[in-house]
Amino acid sequence: MKAHKQSGMTLIELMVALAIGMFLMLGAITVFMQSRTTFRLTESISRMQENARVALEIMEPDIRMAHYWGLTTTTANVLNRGGPAAINGPGPDNCGNNWTINLDQAVEGTNNGYAWGCAGLAPVEVNSDTLVVRRTSEDPVVPVAGALHLQSIRGAGNSQIFVGTAIPAGFFAATSQTFRMIANGYYVSRTSSASTATNLVPSLRMQTLLPSGAMELVQQNQELVAGVEDLQVQFGVDTDLPGQVERGSIDRYVNPNDPMIIPGGAGFNPNAEVLAVRIWLRVRAERPEQGFVDTATYTYADINHGPFNDNYRRLVVSKTIYLRNARPIS
Repeated sequence: MKAHKQSGMTLIELMVALAIGMFLMLGAITVFMQSRTTFRLTESISRMQENARVALEIMEPDIRMAHYWGLTTTTANVLNRGGPAAINGPGPDNCGNNWTINLDQAVEGTNNGYAWGCAGLAPVEVNSDTLVVRRTSEDPVVPVAGALHLQSIRGAGNSQIFVGTAIPAGFFAATSQTFRMIANGYYVSRTSSASTATNLVPSLRMQTLLPSGAMELVQQNQELVAGVEDLQVQFGVDTDLPGQVERGSIDRYVNPNDPMIIPGGAGFNPNAEVLAVRIWLRVRAERPEQGFVDTATYTYADINHGPFNDNYRRLVVSKTIYLRNARPIS
């Protein structure tokens, strides 16, 4: 019987097959790496956008309710309120003189600095603004021991701030209601619960009132959103005189330290009324991104930041929030 000759792949065919296989493998790896990079980029941007959205959703309703005093809209009719230079009232003062009952400044802040008497979570971002919002709870409450309240009355009568469960004399359930006093202070820290020993993640934080025994205290370390590395604030102010046609509309936006909105100051304008708060948040990615360098300069509010020349992505968001309870004298 004659044997059949068997033939296989030649060396050239094998080399061509290997070359084609390597080319296809290289393409697959390239597509995988590009997809992975795109996924990480999309995830980082989405996370920053989510952090910005959450921060705005936390701050907006609080700011919108600033200057809400229950049944009364007239700040001058609230007894026991105080200003930054007034005699101490019934509220706690560990964040500053009458920090909780300075109702003449329903919104106030500091410009590019942290000046409160209560320490924030160190290290505090000293190049960021701060914002304080003062108001009462939306709904009436049952007085709580150690808590700060406002007994509010409608019309021209005097409302009154008090501490504890004993409603001040002269107030009746038929004509007045009890509301919880709220004072929230927003600031930025350079660290957060997401920080590690080698990577500090900044955060937006809040000082807020919490009842504690005989006196309400200010909670100093309440984290709101990680990733926020700057807060900038400007106030929309109506400077028209009462009775003018344009009274009730915003004329200009000013920084928190503008003399015309600080009671008792040399440049104070008693006709100036804050009608809106414009905020900017600069949000930073929580992790560095290899191969990326942030060379942008961020210009907003009254500051110019950057270039940072680091490996973190950033974005800036802004929103103007109108105070629904601001009532300029017409």
